[in-house]
Amino acid sequence: MLRLSTRNYLKSKYLFAYVLALAFLIISMLTAVSVGSVSIPISDTVRIIGAQIFRLPIADQVDQMYKNIVFEIRLPRVFLAGLVGASLAIAGAAFQGLLRNPLADPYILGVSSGASVGAVATLFFKISIPFLGLYTLPVMSITTALMTIFLVLFFARRVDRTMRVETIILTGIIFSSFLGSLISLIIAFTGEQLQQIMGWLLGSVSMRGWSYIGIIIPFFILGALLLLINSKELNAMSFGEERAQHLGVDVQKRKMVVLIAGSILTGAAVAVSGAIGFVGLVIPHLTRRLWGPDHIHLLPLSILTGAGFLMLTDLVSRTIISPTILPIGVITALIGAPVFAFILMGQRKGTRGGM
Repeated sequence: MLRLSTRNYLKSKYLFAYVLALAFLIISMLTAVSVGSVSIPISDTVRIIGAQIFRLPIADQVDQMYKNIVFEIRLPRVFLAGLVGASLAIAGAAFQGLLRNPLADPYILGVSSGASVGAVATLFFKISIPFLGLYTLPVMSITTALMTIFLVLFFARRVDRTMRVETIILTGIIFSSFLGSLISLIIAFTGEQLQQIMGWLLGSVSMRGWSYIGIIIPFFILGALLLLINSKELNAMSFGEERAQHLGVDVQKRKMVVLIAGSILTGAAVAVSGAIGFVGLVIPHLTRRLWGPDHIHLLPLSILTGAGFLMLTDLVSRTIISPTILPIGVITALIGAPVFAFILMGQRKGTRGGM
């Protein structure tokens, strides 16, 4: 009876969590599409989007200007912000589970910096691979992101054979600093592309259009599916590699899959929006605190919450000092840095308490 009641409680809890996260995402999307220099009533936004989805005739009272603003300007921007937020959040949740540390995220592990080097080099040298076309930028970002995470793990193993989490994180920070200096070096040689590269580095989803959504979607689907398929294995590995092996998990194989999937998601997100920090740190941590560490639910809830969070963050970036648009990375850093400090202080207190 106790087991049955616990199971029913968990079902109710996660049902409520999904309803809440989905409601947050929908409200964030509608608000982000409706609010701006030209305010559009939410009722008209719902009519316009609903008419497009269900192929219904739009009511005559909806202004043609509203339709153009929604479909040509705001909706692609909001969708792109959602996909970037979802990608970074699920990648952060997976890295935190794999490394058993709430401080692990693509930004701190150096993956974002690695992806940024690939993207900046592509923009600076105007690299275009013929058979890839528009996908040259994300492929280059993903490649350098994968190279970075493998180099971080290689050097962490050389420093500490046991590969403690602290060693991996510190190695990631070192690589992040080194790659940041490489980016600065490229910028120093940049002429006419300076404004484009600097604006991209600070993070933005402005003026991207539907083509950028087409770029990130295949990589988002691939990376997210790989992580969701391995959610049970992440649960096992979050208790330690030895225990996971006793439970029958092929730890090395699953670890590689998680790292590759996280790098694919991060590289694609960085390619279309620039380096946006702290989303992969804040959202998984908050979601875990609210709903628990079970990756079967933590990963999809992080997707929904991360998407809604970055939609609202982008809304703040373009309205807080309108008509000037702030880089979205500035807003996420202002939110994320204090949260990072709070998590770090909590860990220190926990360590002292344990001693």
